[in-house]
Amino acid sequence: MGIRSILAKPFAGYIAKETKEWSSNPVLYQQKIFQSLIDTGKNTLFGKDHGFESIKFHSDFKKFVPVRDYEALKPYVEKVLHGEENILWKGKPEYFAKTSGTTSGTKYIPITKDSIPNHINSARNALLSYVYETGNAKFLDGGLIFLSGSPELSEKAGIKTGRLSGIVNHHVPQYLRSNQKPSYATNCIEDWDEKLNKIIDETLHADMTLISGIPPWTQMYFDRIVAKTGKKIKDVFPNFSMFVYGGVNFEPYRAKLFETIGKKIDSIETYPASEGFIAYQDSQNTEGLLLLLNSGIFFEFIPAEEYFNEKPTRLSIEEVELGKNYAVIINSNAGLWGYSIGDTIKFVSKNPYRIIVSGRIKHFISAFGEHVIGEEVEKAMKFTCEKFPETKLVEFTVAPNVSPKEGMPHHEWLIEFANQPSDLNEFSIELDNQLRKLNVYYDDLITGNILRTLVITPLRKNAFIEYMKSQGKLGGQNKVPRLSNDRKIAEDLNKYKI
Repeated sequence: MGIRSILAKPFAGYIAKETKEWSSNPVLYQQKIFQSLIDTGKNTLFGKDHGFESIKFHSDFKKFVPVRDYEALKPYVEKVLHGEENILWKGKPEYFAKTSGTTSGTKYIPITKDSIPNHINSARNALLSYVYETGNAKFLDGGLIFLSGSPELSEKAGIKTGRLSGIVNHHVPQYLRSNQKPSYATNCIEDWDEKLNKIIDETLHADMTLISGIPPWTQMYFDRIVAKTGKKIKDVFPNFSMFVYGGVNFEPYRAKLFETIGKKIDSIETYPASEGFIAYQDSQNTEGLLLLLNSGIFFEFIPAEEYFNEKPTRLSIEEVELGKNYAVIINSNAGLWGYSIGDTIKFVSKNPYRIIVSGRIKHFISAFGEHVIGEEVEKAMKFTCEKFPETKLVEFTVAPNVSPKEGMPHHEWLIEFANQPSDLNEFSIELDNQLRKLNVYYDDLITGNILRTLVITPLRKNAFIEYMKSQGKLGGQNKVPRLSNDRKIAEDLNKYKI
């Protein structure tokens, strides 16, 4: 046993005790955070504009502070970008996390001195929760890799600016630096193909024990290693025992990833966002991710079906129900107020509060009022693949075809298979049936002959990689939306159909 794994165990016990305290008293800790945020926020421009002096309870807050997306918050961010202080939070942010928005162009999300622990400690605590539960800390002694964006930072108004994963890279604890891969120079390479080849050169003969990244890009890393060595990943990295992932639902990638590895290993799911670290998997034995209710964020939840209403219901943690879709709204010590991060979640437990990510509020198909969401297409695919176990997926996305050249309107599933089902037609029928079970509106449209059953368009090998490369979004934290309500992505991907 190495020194890292030895020291991790007592620390994991301390963090577990701390976690049990706040997760057993969620309402109390959320109230404390709410009060702390208001007390600090009242001295900012945003707080003065929104009557923070008069806010005592959440009910007051809802009257004074509307729900906003980035576009609505942008005028305040622009002031910060021009060097002004005390705008959204005290002083100036330490960083801007730079992300690409679909409607807002480049987004600059503030990260403050107060909010940095939310990002850094949450990632650490996810690992320590695993160590505490399983007693296994050996993976901390070997090589650790996070397939991420470049850590090189630029400046905006004297504020360091870059991708969240690059910012976080600067805060990796010193005791992990010596076994962190890849090297700083390699991590700074912008071209994903070139960077991946260098990462492989640096890790191929290393004792890799923990690998972290978004599943499709991790799969790409594994595939290149297999192509280069002719071996399964377990034979290249015999001590590889922990996979940490986030950003997308793992289920569509699980079968192929573990087949490439050659054995089943433990994994930890995380839910980080530029706006804040929301949740992480705290147990290998229970469903869902522990919602972080003591990490500088006061949460609100809007029933998904009300999200686009003029005055949607805004619930605090004690008011939510199990099994319902909610849009996540955060108020944080990064200076985000009534901020919609665009995700939908469902609660699977209230003791403690655990969630699953069910989709994106703007990623749905409702060309005919069916409102199919990401969770439904992923479940339909999961259940169908279980009935066709020979099937291995690389990636897929779904779009409506409202005006096909022939036949009736339908949903088009653009799928890159690593291994096709034995009978693609039967697979298609089963997939459609599964979706009909999950979405009654979709079923009604099929029954009423308004839509025909779904159509699968198989795509050639590396279709999604080539598509992402064409969009300048290959690698890092970029991902293809699971579904869209228009044909833009579908039309581009159709260039790669078999």
